[in-house]
Amino acid sequence: MAELTPKERVMRLLRKEPIDTMPFFSGMGMVVMPGIEKAGVNFPTIHTDAERMAMSAIWSARLMDFDCVVIPYDMTMESEAVGNTISLYEDSEDILYPTIPNKMWSTLEEVTIPDNIWEKGRLKFLPEAIQIIKKEAPELPIGCWQLGPFTQAGQMLELDLMLKGVFKQKELVANVLDQLTDMIIGIGKFLQDAGCDYITLREPGVAADLLSPRTFKEFIQPRLTRILAAWESPKLLHICGQTEPLLAMMNECGADGLTVDIKCDVKKGREILGSDVLFMGNVDTYTMTCDPKTKKEQTIEHIKGIIDGGMDAVMPGCDLWPAIIEENMKAAVDTTHEYGAKPSPAVGRL
Repeated sequence: MAELTPKERVMRLLRKEPIDTMPFFSGMGMVVMPGIEKAGVNFPTIHTDAERMAMSAIWSARLMDFDCVVIPYDMTMESEAVGNTISLYEDSEDILYPTIPNKMWSTLEEVTIPDNIWEKGRLKFLPEAIQIIKKEAPELPIGCWQLGPFTQAGQMLELDLMLKGVFKQKELVANVLDQLTDMIIGIGKFLQDAGCDYITLREPGVAADLLSPRTFKEFIQPRLTRILAAWESPKLLHICGQTEPLLAMMNECGADGLTVDIKCDVKKGREILGSDVLFMGNVDTYTMTCDPKTKKEQTIEHIKGIIDGGMDAVMPGCDLWPAIIEENMKAAVDTTHEYGAKPSPAVGRL
């Protein structure tokens, strides 16, 4: 059988069908400076224009041989859409992602999510970016993502309010999480209707080193389950940080696959999940792809260790930092494709 295209490879993997070799793809941002420069744009402008976002994503994938593109790139779109002012740093030459200098809500009681939020702010141009990618790079699958409700709450108001509220203001915390859950469901459907090929629910703020597994079970798991039940497949669930104590509960949430970062011991994770669960991760996105002190050979061994640990796909453990070391980044991708020709626990080979 002929070599699969990146889209064929990723979509077959997400259905746990046999593939030619392991993909290097992500459910989080994969834009890198070589792609941005090839697209002829400046970093701050890729967040504010559909064509610039699309072309920077395409060139990042093509130059590095990624098996996907992922949009959007920043976490402030929803907060901006509810009315917060963001800083885009449009005059800066540095890599500065948009931030929210001041949040308009200072109490849990104030949180009110507008209807049809996807029609507001920069969210509304994402369908255009998706269509550009489909036209210009039909060989690449398009991933989109949404933050989970607890992490998204930290973009809407100060996260301390939520962390303290889970003990002292449980009803208010539940109300905020429910509103955000409804919002996330709606935006996810909006992105799927626009044509994204897979979607990732990212809840990095709830790892076991931040919240207790008991709090996860009470507040987080039911809402992640509700979101994933409302979305079409393929759909992934990502949690950063220490996740071994959460993996069994994560697997109950209804995702088609789970992704983790460098704090997860993948061998232990695979033992917990068994061989049939699609399990992906966990590239160290600074040390292995950005740190000039890291030799290419170290990156290669890092990727081999991930594959040998029982992962079904090599994925960055978080958004790629755009200022990559090209040699190391390419080595990570090439090693995935070459060393990943053998079957993984949940996915066979053609």
